[in-house]
Amino acid sequence: MNRDERVVHELVSEYGRTYAEEAGIRLKDTPQPLYRLLVLSLLLSARIRASVAVAAARALHEDHLDSPRRMAEADWQQRVDALGRGGYRRYDERTATQLGDGAELLAERWGGDLRRLHREAEGDVGTLRELLQEEPGIGPAGADIFLREAQRVWPDVAPYLDAKALSGAERLGLPKDPRKLAELAGDTHPAVLAAALVRAALDKEVAEDCLRRAA
Repeated sequence: MNRDERVVHELVSEYGRTYAEEAGIRLKDTPQPLYRLLVLSLLLSARIRASVAVAAARALHEDHLDSPRRMAEADWQQRVDALGRGGYRRYDERTATQLGDGAELLAERWGGDLRRLHREAEGDVGTLRELLQEEPGIGPAGADIFLREAQRVWPDVAPYLDAKALSGAERLGLPKDPRKLAELAGDTHPAVLAAALVRAALDKEVAEDCLRRAA
């Protein structure tokens, strides 16, 4: 095992947990988990700690705001209250509006089913990324977050390692080529690798720990 393989091994062994898993989402290619992932991606894309975004996603789920229909039917204050309970207070009012508007758009355009959006892209990842950004609150960062995680159930997207994941690779002294990184990861799923690389990008201590373990 060479140096890069050791670093990747330590990284995924210690930090290879997707954000969907952290939020309690059992990701499947079915409408509800995909919608919960979209909501999580919106929350994570704000300038806020990932742990707060994950807690807010869990709070929305606890209040049964886990489908486009339920999100759209809930009143604005219900959404604000759930976000606040998760600690998502800085952006709660704007985000509550975006969640309601986004749920309505998803229902109207894609029948509340993100698999239809996926099919509309016809295998083109760039088109898929653009379609996701039609959702209120989902910009380039949110689309990247969604695709990093969704590649676990949408294999045509993989390996999806965006700029944030590749900045984690750079911090670890690894190649910044998605295919090479996927090869170094061996049997590790690209979604898991992507999440681990992002954690290294966001937290210098994560990178330092992996480098120390691999030395």
